Amino acid sequence: MTPPNAPSSGLSSGFTHTFTRTDRSFVAQWWWNLDRVTLALTALMILCGVIFSFSSSPVASIKTGNLSPFHYTIRHAGFALMAMGLIVATSMLSLRGVKRVCLGLYGFSILVMALLPLLGHTAKGGRRWLELGFFSLQPSEFLKPALVVLISWMFAEGQKGRGVPGVTVAFCLYLLSLVLLLIQPDVGQSILITLAFGACFYISGVPVRWIVILSSLGVALLCVLFFIQPHFRDRILGFIDPMGDKFQVKKGLAAIAHGGFGGVGAGEGTLKRHIPDLHTDFIYSVISEEYGLWLILSLISVYGFIVMRGLAKAMAMQDPFRQIATCGLYIMLGVQVLINVSVNLGVIPPKGMTLPFLSYGGSSLMAMGVTMGLILALTRKRANETLTKDDPTAW
Repeated sequence: MTPPNAPSSGLSSGFTHTFTRTDRSFVAQWWWNLDRVTLALTALMILCGVIFSFSSSPVASIKTGNLSPFHYTIRHAGFALMAMGLIVATSMLSLRGVKRVCLGLYGFSILVMALLPLLGHTAKGGRRWLELGFFSLQPSEFLKPALVVLISWMFAEGQKGRGVPGVTVAFCLYLLSLVLLLIQPDVGQSILITLAFGACFYISGVPVRWIVILSSLGVALLCVLFFIQPHFRDRILGFIDPMGDKFQVKKGLAAIAHGGFGGVGAGEGTLKRHIPDLHTDFIYSVISEEYGLWLILSLISVYGFIVMRGLAKAMAMQDPFRQIATCGLYIMLGVQVLINVSVNLGVIPPKGMTLPFLSYGGSSLMAMGVTMGLILALTRKRANETLTKDDPTAW
């Protein structure tokens, strides 16, 4: 065991010494100050995503082309390992490191998104991906967590009253992201970052009237998009029209109904074969058919527990930056789950948005790894920090 006053011996000592409370190595201190409950639940959800890919991969491989039955499972497992690596690596960042990484990630994402009209790959009515041969990069996935952290940083700086135009800078970062997303077009991601931005703005302490004004502007923007954006208009009209094109949603709902409460059994689903995006946007329907309502409700409960516990933990923080950023990231996670589930249930039009941790998609999985890593870095207990009585660390 390392003596209490011994100097840190770096990363290697964390693997050669027992992780005790008195171990001063970097890895040991990281481990004991980490939100291990969130880490464990996230790892569990990622593992579930790999398991569920065994149900979706054979059908998706046939639909895509002459691929091996478990082509997508193998790729999903690889992306899942990279996501876990990103979670661990990102969670070790200092607060300064979190800001620097998000600055770099935001700049990279903005640059790639600006090049998409020239170099991007068109699919599903949008030019959102950059083909790299072995991998299709969707930069907007990585933009989301970086944007939330940066605007939270600016809002926190603006609260200090030191002449830093934090709110102005935050709005500029958000508007630049919004414009590039609408050019693609990607209305779903635009709505998601807008809701996350509004949540961070509200948590930073602005009057409610500003939220009302911004909400009204958001609704007005959606109305404008309806008239000037054919892809968005067709999605809305097709959803409203009883005779509109709802093929994928109807097949997803049929699969959910077929599964009932107990499911038809792993790998035994038949209606999933008619869902075009069963391994990505509609993995919820595949899980429902094969495993049943009981498992899907359990998974939603895990999502809810992660988000609600995280928000409670964030509100117990004393640092405005950490509080706003952590809340914003958790809200963004929760809203993305809500949007995906709502699409699968036919409540809202399809948005092309994945179910976090469970859907196939390299950009989505790795970006969620970065998101959860940032959350774990922000919620790590810092030196000389005192927790309030409401902190739910012991949950």
